[in-house]
Parts: sequence; structure tokens; C-alpha cells
Amino acid sequence: MAKIGNIDLGDFPLLLAPMEDVSDPPFRAVCKEGGADLMYTEFISSEGLIRDAAKSRQKLDIFEYERPIGIQLFGGDIGNMVESAKIATEVNPDLIDINYGCPVKAVACRGAGAALLQDIPKMVKMTEEIVKATHLPVTVKTRLGWDENTKNVVEVAERLQDIGIKALTIHGRTRVQMYKGSADWTLIGKIKENQRMNIPVFGNGDIDSPEKAVEYKNRYGVDGVMIGRAAIGAPWFFKEVKHFIKTGEHLPQPTIAKRIEVTCKHLDFSIRWKGDKLGIFEMRRHYTNYFKGVPDFKLHRMKLVEAGSVDEIYQILNDVAEIYERELV
Repeated sequence: MAKIGNIDLGDFPLLLAPMEDVSDPPFRAVCKEGGADLMYTEFISSEGLIRDAAKSRQKLDIFEYERPIGIQLFGGDIGNMVESAKIATEVNPDLIDINYGCPVKAVACRGAGAALLQDIPKMVKMTEEIVKATHLPVTVKTRLGWDENTKNVVEVAERLQDIGIKALTIHGRTRVQMYKGSADWTLIGKIKENQRMNIPVFGNGDIDSPEKAVEYKNRYGVDGVMIGRAAIGAPWFFKEVKHFIKTGEHLPQPTIAKRIEVTCKHLDFSIRWKGDKLGIFEMRRHYTNYFKGVPDFKLHRMKLVEAGSVDEIYQILNDVAEIYERELV
């Protein structure tokens, strides 16, 4: 049974990874319905929160049905991170997560995200101060190390646990690897084997099939897995994994009708949260993913991307449903 503080996540929770420009409330809504057990906001800049930047503030939006939900923060200045943790606490999430894993230059070159892997004493001090600054459980997401020569996550895990974090998620790559190559879960398994560790340890990286989730669960003994890219365009992936763990069998692939239903829910929430113009615009990146693998979908996708009104989008989706239903009869 995985627990973060008093949050009971069940036997083998599936976590939705915080993904910039993806893990917003509309996407989280369909992932929650698709079986995600714990979700996080997109990562939020501590400097942006302190400056009261509109984009950072909007990322604090959380909703009751999303619970349990964590707010993820990143930054390179300890004082700013502490202040932003206090601001995030006021929104009343279930936990605060610290990002020590983001590898992108815009983050790492500002001394934040994975950059802290080059300064473990600072990482430990920052975490300690944030733990003191909030009554909420504090969790951490990080990577194996900065590069092949500094895979120090086994030592880091102990030190972070000792100062009070309540769970740890590890992406099985170094910062230098970015998202290339294969994730190596060997060190994640070693952390789980460490007798001193008593907090939940979640693995992240390359969980792209139900089989792999089960294989890594059994091989590395993790308390749960975090799923990122596999959920994009397939928020039902969490239910597929759970069904496979329970039965050893695959759920049928979603029908066109199911894909349209989820697309409409995502679109509706997007418009409610962002307004018509931005809601329609930001949905455009999702159409390709929702209908991935559907034959001859390119023309419909182009129409969806060019559509300027909600009614127009619904009409296109209705046409798609009729066309593919006729072909299946």
C-alpha cells in the first residue's frame, strides 16, 4: 500500500507526470477519468509565482475532482522556492512536489530543475527549507544524476528522506541524456532494495505499454509508476495498465466513438477553463494524438486544426463518427 503522508494511493498507483504545455486541468480531467491515481500540475516557476506572473498563477488552478493533486515547483534560489511553496500551500493541494529533474536548457541553465544534480548540498538544503515552510507532504522528482559519471541518486534518496520528503520519483535517465536512449531503472531498483528507505519510490521513464508496467513493477519493486508521454492522446492508458495488472489481458482498443467522446470532453473543459479562442487553439495539438493510428485521418485532422468555432469542430467530429461507422458496418 503506497502512502504519501496521509494520502492512501492503493496497492500500485499510476501517476500522471507533470508535462509542460500538456498537464493542464483539461488534460488532467480526462486522465483522472482514464484511471490516474495521482496527478501534478505543470511545473511552476518559483520566480514567476513571486512576481505574480499570470501564466504561473493560472497553473495553480486545481479542482476538487482531481484529488489527490500535487503542485510542482522549480527554481534555483532557495528563498524564492520557500516563498513559492508558501504561496502554493495556500491553494490547498494535497502535496508539494519539487522538480529536480527537468533537463531543458531554459530551466537547467538558470540553476533549476536537473541543474541541482550538480550541487547536492544545495538540493538538500533547498528541500529541507521547503519541508519546514509547509504543513503539506513534500515530494521530489529527480533523475539518476547529471551524467554517466555522477549517478548519485542512491545517496541522494537517503539524504532527501532524512530531511523529511514523503515520496520520491526517479526518471531513469541522466540530465545529459535528456529524453534520448532507454531509461535505466537499475538504480531505482537499488533504492528500493535499500533497507534504510521507507518512503514510496516511483519509477518514471519508458512506461509505454501495460506489459512494461508489470515487468518493471516485478523486476524493480517500485511502489508505483509515473506515466508521461504514453498518456498523451491516450488518457485511457491508466485503465489499460490496471486491467492488465489485474487480469493479464488487454482491454480492447478504444473505438472511434470513444476517441471522439474523450476529445469532446477535453475540448469542453479547455474552453471552460481558457475561453473559446485559446481553448480551441490549444486543443489543436491534441487531435493528431487522439486519432493516432486511425487510417486516412489526415484530412479530418486538417479540418479540425483549421476550425475556428466550437460548433464547427463538433460538426467535423460528427462527420468523422458517421464515416467510420459506415466503414465498420
